[in-house]
Amino acid sequence: MSEAIKQVVNLAEVTDVHEHHIPQITLRRDVNLLKLFQQSYAAWTSNVLPSEPKATHDVLSAPTMATTWEALAPFLENSSSNAFVTNLVRGISDLHGFSEVGITRGNWEAVDASVRSRHNEETWPKEVLKRAGISRVITDSYLDPIFEPRAAFGENYDAVLRINAFAFGWHPESRDHNGNSGHALLKRLGMEPKTFDDYCGAIRELVKGCRGRNQVALKNALAYDRDLNFDEPNESLAREAWGQAFPSNAARKAFGDYVVDLFCRLAAEFDLPVQTHLGTAILRGSHPLRIAGLIERHPKTRFLLMHLAYPWSRDLLGMAFVYRNVWLDLCWSFLLSPSHFKLALHEAIEVLPDNSRMMIGGDCQHVEESYAAITFARQLIGDVLQEKAASRYFRSGNAERLAVQILGENAKRFFGLT
Repeated sequence: MSEAIKQVVNLAEVTDVHEHHIPQITLRRDVNLLKLFQQSYAAWTSNVLPSEPKATHDVLSAPTMATTWEALAPFLENSSSNAFVTNLVRGISDLHGFSEVGITRGNWEAVDASVRSRHNEETWPKEVLKRAGISRVITDSYLDPIFEPRAAFGENYDAVLRINAFAFGWHPESRDHNGNSGHALLKRLGMEPKTFDDYCGAIRELVKGCRGRNQVALKNALAYDRDLNFDEPNESLAREAWGQAFPSNAARKAFGDYVVDLFCRLAAEFDLPVQTHLGTAILRGSHPLRIAGLIERHPKTRFLLMHLAYPWSRDLLGMAFVYRNVWLDLCWSFLLSPSHFKLALHEAIEVLPDNSRMMIGGDCQHVEESYAAITFARQLIGDVLQEKAASRYFRSGNAERLAVQILGENAKRFFGLT
């Protein structure tokens, strides 16, 4: 990387548009080295997959077990080539003073002792974010979709309102894959809808109140719950699901379709973007073209499409060119496959209609993994921009300006952050 581009990329402040920083996970004091692996994407190399939400929840809620080499070896030896693992090892090693050697059979106890010591310090998360150059964080607390972030994390945090539970709100006992009930969440805000119309009115009040809870966007993560083909709203069929513990599959889908459509209409009305998870989840239903109809029906709604829709990144770029109400969150994709990310970023620079369309997030739960993600993202973005400048696709000054936009400035404008 040229010195000019390298300096700009390394010094640019990052507006991190997607993390899963949650108080009961990120701020826990009883975190050790093993816990960092168990509560990271490295765990997906074992039996904890995005298609196994119960297993994921069990890992998150499990008590902290003592770190042993036998427990670490499946990550550090059996899965040592996996990008999730190498990213986390790099971040932990850098932050805890072992960057030269990484985590080995000979030093794991010292690394574990450092992790346990630093996580007992109240200032550790803020210190790590500062070292990563992250000045602002938008978090998705999937364990509490109406979470107000600043009481726990401070003034540099905002949140998103995850809408999954409300798309399952045909009955008070119906829940999304994280166990959240839309009715229970509304009750906490003083709303107890008795009819379908009451429920739609409550959703309007919910969205209207987002800014007051420091929630700067809606988050559609329904790719973990259902197919992302949201049909044209069928109100009569959606009403058939209301109040039913076990509505028909057709009525359940119609209810979810109707509620998601309502959220998208309200997002435009109250000027809130809609983050949407695409790609690896329930794989058969998470192709980006599944939501093309929803995007077309809501041309005034700003959609922030996530993860480069891996493995369908080229299809996503086509959508981002055709639909001018689409922006891209590059988060997580570079953790899964750095080489694919670089190829997709090269194409995105060429295809997207203007420089405002890309932003970055870490998509992690512990600050060590967030640090590693953002540090690595800087490197990869810098590499791509240097390659573009070296090939004379554009001048170095254009590369430097685009770096600042992707890493922070685009997100500030997009989310209206001050």
